Amino acid sequence: MREQRRATEAQAATQGAAGRGGVPLTGMAALQRRAGNAAATHWVQRQAGALNEHYATRPTEHPEWATYQELTKAAGIPQADADAAWQLLLGGVDSQGALNDEAAAKTSDRQEQREIRATNTWYQEFVKLMTQHLEIKTPTMALWAGGIEVNDYAYEQGHTPLARTRIGSVLNVLEMHPDWKLTGPMWSILSKAFVSLATGPVHIFVRAYSPDSILIRLEVPELQRVQRLNPNVKLIWHPLYTGPDGRTREISKDCQLVDNAEYDKRDTCVGALIQYLRLFHDESNEKAAPAHKSMEQLLAANGHKDGV
Repeated sequence: MREQRRATEAQAATQGAAGRGGVPLTGMAALQRRAGNAAATHWVQRQAGALNEHYATRPTEHPEWATYQELTKAAGIPQADADAAWQLLLGGVDSQGALNDEAAAKTSDRQEQREIRATNTWYQEFVKLMTQHLEIKTPTMALWAGGIEVNDYAYEQGHTPLARTRIGSVLNVLEMHPDWKLTGPMWSILSKAFVSLATGPVHIFVRAYSPDSILIRLEVPELQRVQRLNPNVKLIWHPLYTGPDGRTREISKDCQLVDNAEYDKRDTCVGALIQYLRLFHDESNEKAAPAHKSMEQLLAANGHKDGV
């Protein structure tokens, strides 16, 4: 009963803040309906810790609130959905720390820790609410790895990555919280939901390869699951290299930089990328330095020394 009273008081505070800002927010009651009473109670309990710079009880005071309003309006997201999503996001940020602590206490297995961190009910409900705003604007979906420039390259090639969807374009320019450990799980949940919407060919652009990337450990396995249910979903891989002039091109099977190079297998794509980085990477090319470093680390992890 005491927790319920505290939840009611938090609801009144949230609605009051919204009224002063002139924007009708959904309040704790709506969050309880969307995220469940248990999650709402857990959120209230987190407030007792007086965590700094958490805005779940004062949503309109978040530094990005005005920007969020402008972006969601420009993206065509209805205000009611946007307001509900904002409070779910803030509730997710506020509750993620406890889940991170729980994951660290329960297991040392990294994948098991990720799974626990991804049980954030606030983020899950946020993604359910925003799924309709994950529609792609082009005939084909894009996934990528190797830096945000690859996201832009994929879009320029005529494909839609997550960050170019309505809600993705909003989140991509916001900073909900400076600690990635509190916001990263939201992106993982959102990425999985995005991939699950694939209905046709998906183009995958790889400038740097890491087995531990979201692309490889989360998005591609989910895409393969979708592919088993829908044979129209095909994975088309593109290895990329960025020259010192900043121009990104694709790597052909004979190690040439071309405008388009498609592979039907991950391993052949990655093989072409590694081969090019080993043979042709210029050490003075800072644009490709992160990709070259990833390649060296991958080879070392697989028992190769000095590029052999």
